[in-house]
Amino acid sequence: MTAVTSRGVKLCGTDESGPTSRLLRAGPLSVELENGNLRYVRFAEIEVLRGIAFLVRDENWGTFTPTITDLDVEDDDGAFRASYRGACADAKRRLVYTAEIVGRHDGSLAFTVVATAETDFETNRTGFVVLHPLAGVAGRTMRVVHTDRREETGRFPELIKPSQPVFDIRSLAHEIAPGAWATCTMEGDAFEMEDQRNWSDASYKTYVRPLALPWPYTIEAGSNIEQRIILTIEGEAAEPAAEPPVTLRLGPAEGKIPPLGMGLDPDDAEAALGRMEALGRLGIAHLVCHHDPRRGHGRSTLARQVEVARAMGAEPWLEAVIVSVDGFEEEVAALGALAADLGQPFATILLSPASDLKCTLPGSVWPKTPPAPALFEAARRAFPGKRLGGGMFSYFTELNRKRPPSERLDVVGFTTSTMVHAGDDRSVIETLQALPAIARSAKIIAAGKPLAVGPSAIGMRDNPYGEAVKQNPGNIRQAMNWNDPRQRGLLGAAWNLGYFARLAEAGISAVALGAPVGPFGAASAESVFPQPWYDTHEGVYPVYHVLRGLARLRGRTMLRLDISRTDRLLGLAVETNDGLRLWLANLGPEPLTVDLGMPIEALAVLDAESFVAAAGDSSFMDKLAPHSGGMLVLDSYAVAHVKIAHNQQDMN
Repeated sequence: MTAVTSRGVKLCGTDESGPTSRLLRAGPLSVELENGNLRYVRFAEIEVLRGIAFLVRDENWGTFTPTITDLDVEDDDGAFRASYRGACADAKRRLVYTAEIVGRHDGSLAFTVVATAETDFETNRTGFVVLHPLAGVAGRTMRVVHTDRREETGRFPELIKPSQPVFDIRSLAHEIAPGAWATCTMEGDAFEMEDQRNWSDASYKTYVRPLALPWPYTIEAGSNIEQRIILTIEGEAAEPAAEPPVTLRLGPAEGKIPPLGMGLDPDDAEAALGRMEALGRLGIAHLVCHHDPRRGHGRSTLARQVEVARAMGAEPWLEAVIVSVDGFEEEVAALGALAADLGQPFATILLSPASDLKCTLPGSVWPKTPPAPALFEAARRAFPGKRLGGGMFSYFTELNRKRPPSERLDVVGFTTSTMVHAGDDRSVIETLQALPAIARSAKIIAAGKPLAVGPSAIGMRDNPYGEAVKQNPGNIRQAMNWNDPRQRGLLGAAWNLGYFARLAEAGISAVALGAPVGPFGAASAESVFPQPWYDTHEGVYPVYHVLRGLARLRGRTMLRLDISRTDRLLGLAVETNDGLRLWLANLGPEPLTVDLGMPIEALAVLDAESFVAAAGDSSFMDKLAPHSGGMLVLDSYAVAHVKIAHNQQDMN
């Protein structure tokens, strides 16, 4: 294979430039200015807020990327000021605004926006969003002042709240260091908070316009909106010591590596069968076969998916949408007869009413649906002796809001996506921080029943919050992507390894990631969406090697792996017949040095330099080269398969 391809395609599957950030400082206060909004508001290097953003969303909850003009930044004398003009528009609407951001040495910050609708502007949300991070915040005290000046003391939730933790907010304060408090005041409307870990975002979000009000709504032409966010700091926080290198420490055995599966859309079955030379070597445990009568699925589509599963050596699982409400028992019985006609290939049956595939907000009336107990009783009759699953085919959010009758199920399931709210690289990677809380909360919901997660991916296979996912013909980074470019890049491989590691550590019973081919695929195939470099070079994506490596570890003993910076590195430590193996992923765009604290015997590294060779060699990560020492340098989003020298795993 030719080695001619760009670094952007290798890392992220696209040559589109990501957003650029500018660091602004005012004494101990620092922020990153990115596309007109603020990220990582820090005081004495402590992350106080994950972000402050003025967001404009359409009627499908898609977020406009504003056009920024007249940007003026002053950053001197212990203070900073930024101002600009923004515009959000499409073929049917236009809204413009002016923004000013001022930071001072005492840690105070003010972000003001005045917006004008130049046309009638239909929107689900237009206004400020404030994000609080998880680290040092989850489970901690918050002080709330409501719009009527009532004061209340509570806590940021530890388990994930299905509904809003706080309503009618004027200001919100939390302790950032012993005796030091940050207060965020929000002016211009009533704000409320939601627990964004529901969507795997690593934050608590305080947003404008209560969800109890109707949406979408229209901002009339000529109308003005003025809002302001003010941050103040009381008390002092010590500057941290110099950051040590990223280190690892091994602990005791912590369970077994769960089976790894994939999902399959019937539309991709033929293409998958054409790539069996590579896909047959993955070794996945199960393939989730999707069936939705609304899309015309029937016997032939199910039979073809079973053929793919068997060709891959995987156990077929059935994921079936039940369309009928009044006639659901007959529909389930017919589905059972269809499975019997196919020779009963499905050992696990997952069912969901069609109406549950769309979001129902807290406090709203749920649409009519088959009674859950009766639905699963019908399924027991239709699929005798099979493992029966329920939950949500959509995201943990919906599982948390509408909890299944776990006592009637053998397994509870849900999926996740990284890009419900944001589509940039850092937001995608940050979703890994929310997974431990998702797993803990899901275990409570499952009430002791096994949890099967997936098929999950960076992109969205469905949009519970609007009409459709975004098709993305321009191959860009954006929220709600169906075909996201990073699935084909090293970032996708690193994210998948981190995702599996987080859920394996949490004791999830089974994990399904991506698909054989298609927008969530592991191998390239002819497609309607762009695949830079792969459009002219058939091969496997970087994620293929991660999935193949993880699938082969099924049932192996997993050791506790304490990593000093899990925001920068994630991975697994596993006992094999050939000694201790580590799978590690650099989660960032910068090279990372890792001190393993134990000698490396051999390793294989998947990175930008090896991208082309790995695309043409399905066993690339099996070919470990000798290595000495205990230090490991990983390039951007690189993945390493490490063999530790014999008898060294007890050194820590």
